[in-house]
Parts: sequence; C-alpha cells; structure tokens
Amino acid sequence: MAPTVLFEKTEGVGLVTFNRPEKLNALNREMLMELEQLLDQVARDPQLRVLVLTGRGRAFIAGADISLFVDLDPLTGKRFAEHAQALVSRLEHLDIPVIAAVNGYALGGGLEVALACDFIYASEEACFGQPEINLGIIPCVGGTQRLARLVGKGLAKELCLTGRLLDAAEAKAIGLAARVFPTGVLLEECLKTARSLAEKGRVALRAVKQVINRGYEVDLASALAMEIDAFAVCLASPDAREGALAFLEKRQPRFTGSL
Repeated sequence: MAPTVLFEKTEGVGLVTFNRPEKLNALNREMLMELEQLLDQVARDPQLRVLVLTGRGRAFIAGADISLFVDLDPLTGKRFAEHAQALVSRLEHLDIPVIAAVNGYALGGGLEVALACDFIYASEEACFGQPEINLGIIPCVGGTQRLARLVGKGLAKELCLTGRLLDAAEAKAIGLAARVFPTGVLLEECLKTARSLAEKGRVALRAVKQVINRGYEVDLASALAMEIDAFAVCLASPDAREGALAFLEKRQPRFTGSL
C-alpha cells in the first residue's frame, strides 16, 4: 500500500505531500499516524530548515474521512480530537518555518492543518472552508480558534456557522492566504520562498515564529518584553555578527548559527 504522506528533502527544504488523491487527501487514521511519524523525523533533523506542505491531485486536504465519525461517541470523540489537536499543535510549534501550499480543497481538518502553518500560499483554484456545521458537528482541530485569531471573531463565526466556502481571492482579501499564484506555478513559488528562508539565520527564524505566536496571546507590554528577550538571544548567535558584516562588506551573508 502506498504511503499516505510523502516526504523529500533538498538543500534543507522538506516537502510533505499528502497522498490520497482518490479521496481528495481526506484525513484518515493512517494519514494521521504517518504525519505524526514524519513530525518526529523532522524534529530530529538538524539539517532541515523549512517545511512545505501540499497535496497531490485536486486537494490539499478536503477534510477528515467521514467514516471516522460514524462510530464516535462522546468519549472516543474527545480522545480523537485531543490526539488530532496535539498533532497539529506539534506542526504549529516546530522551530522551523512551515508553509502551506494549498493547491485545491482545504476544508475542515485540511484548513485546520493549513492554519497551523506559518502562512498559506494558495493556487487560483484553492477552496477554503470549515463545513463541519453541515454534519452536525463543529471544527475540533483548532479551526474555531486559529481561524478567529487570523481573520477576526465575527468572520470566523460566520464561516463556521454557515459552512460556506471561500475561493482563493476572498481568502487573500481576508488575510487567510498570504499570496495567490496560478496553479501551475504554486509549488515552485512556495519552494522558491522556502529556499530563500533556508538561507537565513535559524535562530532569527525561530525567534520570529515564537515571538509572534506567543506575543499574540498576551498583552502588548508582555509581548514587547518577549521581543526584547528574543532579540538578545539572536545576538548570542554568530549569525547576528555575520549579517552585519556581510551588509557592510556588500556581500551575501553565510549564516551558520545552530539552534
């Protein structure tokens, strides 16, 4: 049986491809298990600098496999949601930047996976939504929370209550997608950005992620204090001196700092 999650790495950039195209890459238990194993591998790899997620075929992830929900009772449902949330949170808190290359449908759990990435690049054919309300349930892998933090409480309520779908243009307009590209060049544009990030200092990349993620949850004064501390940590890396010298010497920096 073919793996449901494919992985390849080139020059510090890892490419994750969800691989159930005949099911529009719907999440099932096998895919969740393989993704969990992959995140273990990613966390142990000091050479990996950036991760890109995409889907094979017409979907990024078109939600969870509905057969998962047929036999869930409140207790098993809670355990499923806890496990899925923990897995997606691991993705969100990786030390390296993670880009979602949304090539088609990103619905339900698929949108929740994309929301856990640092930003989303979308193809013109991308389609986003949290349609769980149409099944008599709600998002359970962070959709109600991450979506509200990204697009605002009122719009998140409207999307989750109606279950309506967004095209790529509207997703970009509301700040859900950072950029939109023609379908044929989406992945290459994502990889181009990933390769650019891979050349930057690892400590600074991690600091940006951590300060924005953690600072968003606290008051401004506390967040600004986090920023100062993270700036100081960056100065402990040789990358800070290398960046300044490269600028003064009018050359490209060679960042070698490690986490």
